[in-house]
Amino acid sequence: MFSNLRSLIFKLDPEKAHTLAIKSLKFNFVPNFFQDEENDSLFKTTLFNKDLKNPIGMAAGFDKNAEVYNQLFKLGYGFVEVGTITPLSQYGNPKPRVFRLVEDEALINRLGFNNHGAKNVLDRIRKNPKTGILGVNIGPNKDAQNRLEDYLSGLRSFYEVADYITINISSPNTENLRNFHDQTRLDKLLKEIKKEKKNLNSKIPIVVKIAPDINDSEIEKISGVLINNEVEAIIISNTSNATREKLTNIQKHQKGGLSGKPIEDKSNLLINKFYKHLKNKIKIIGVGGVDSGSSAYNKFLAGAHYIQLYTGMVYKGPNIVNTIKNDLSELLLKEGVKNFTEIIGNKSKS
Repeated sequence: MFSNLRSLIFKLDPEKAHTLAIKSLKFNFVPNFFQDEENDSLFKTTLFNKDLKNPIGMAAGFDKNAEVYNQLFKLGYGFVEVGTITPLSQYGNPKPRVFRLVEDEALINRLGFNNHGAKNVLDRIRKNPKTGILGVNIGPNKDAQNRLEDYLSGLRSFYEVADYITINISSPNTENLRNFHDQTRLDKLLKEIKKEKKNLNSKIPIVVKIAPDINDSEIEKISGVLINNEVEAIIISNTSNATREKLTNIQKHQKGGLSGKPIEDKSNLLINKFYKHLKNKIKIIGVGGVDSGSSAYNKFLAGAHYIQLYTGMVYKGPNIVNTIKNDLSELLLKEGVKNFTEIIGNKSKS
């Protein structure tokens, strides 16, 4: 059905198409795709000590304002991350700010943390109890005088309703946000987060989402800071403001973060490098170019314990989780694998 509708959807402005998708999910215009299959034992795992039916998550950016997370669980996602949420509502950057690069199976966005603000989103989550594992991705307002305080504010807002909180230091669309990748600044931020968790008497797992455009010398330093601050997981990676050389679409030079197939290899390489440094002390959530069983398989081989997607659903449609599971099960069963976790990091061992 989606393949027939895709050409019509792609005639719409990407941001309008996204709004239509959210509305369709809110009013249940999309059927329940989730199926209990005999091969589900292949995908069962845990996330932060909670049972997970499969390791395929919806990345932050799709359900920015926590409007349709329960509907996404119905589409088969094992976990859903909403946001990025800032303390105060903000419009984001001027439109147009999302660009569809069809030939490249990619998107470029410069949205700029457009969202309804923490209070609005928190009220919505409280009114709509989650039916699966829910992560909340937080960030600072664009004009915040103290960005570190904005992260603490986000933690205070959502620690009681989320299963984990993601600290987004990696969007290319908020000026100087990536400065938090600096070892000293990141250490200070995570120490303050840890102190605030203690003040709140909370054990909420903390996840850090990093940029794909870091160099090798930073990987070891960032890994050390994450381990020392007992971060539970890392998301590798956010969108890229580079990696444009091989793109064919005429909009390839638009300013913003690139997502989708063109960053798949870059993401996998970074995952594998972090996997070697983290030595299973911190879980890795792999993002970037996931749209098939084979792309998921390669993420696990590189060292990801879980995966997330967003752009893949834009191009492959709402049944993408079942498609990935079906294709991935064939690959795993051919190898005699009983659970996908057996292949995690195997690229490093070969």
